[in-house]
Amino acid sequence: MRNAERGTRNSRVGVVAPDPTLLFRVPTSAFRVWLVLAACTPVTTRPDFLPDPQASRVVLDARPERVTPEIAALVAAESLRVERANVRDGYVETAWYDTRSHRSFRGARDVPDLAATVKIRCWADPYVPGQTRLTVEAVYRPRYDPSRTERDLEVIVPKDHAGRALADSLMAALKKRFGTPSSAPTAP
Repeated sequence: MRNAERGTRNSRVGVVAPDPTLLFRVPTSAFRVWLVLAACTPVTTRPDFLPDPQASRVVLDARPERVTPEIAALVAAESLRVERANVRDGYVETAWYDTRSHRSFRGARDVPDLAATVKIRCWADPYVPGQTRLTVEAVYRPRYDPSRTERDLEVIVPKDHAGRALADSLMAALKKRFGTPSSAPTAP
């Protein structure tokens, strides 16, 4: 039987052209999902641990994008070497710094005086729109043990330690620069 006898057509003559996106509906959706997942990458320069609960905290009247470069500049002005800094992540970490000799050391193995050597980490997290919750952690290592991770051996510096004074001066400079909201919570 021929098509003419059945009354069917083999082509779409006189019909609106098909929508080309209909041919790629599933691949396009998969591509869009892939783009969304690629945009939400979990890659960060922040460490995989949170700040110590005893670390100093303050709320500043500025966004984290403004606070983070200022932290890096203040740390460098104090002669500390910035080991990691990322404005997008709101994170700054110094190299190990000997408070007696005023020298920075690249690795923990190079540190001659463990008790006087500190590392300062700063987390600038969004608090409410236009404000930053800044956490400044000053730590030292009472002993060196290569079989354990660096974080396992770190301890928050005592209140009378020179590293604590350095962290407090950093926070005071940031408070002076950006100000604090009148109703902001503060932690020790």
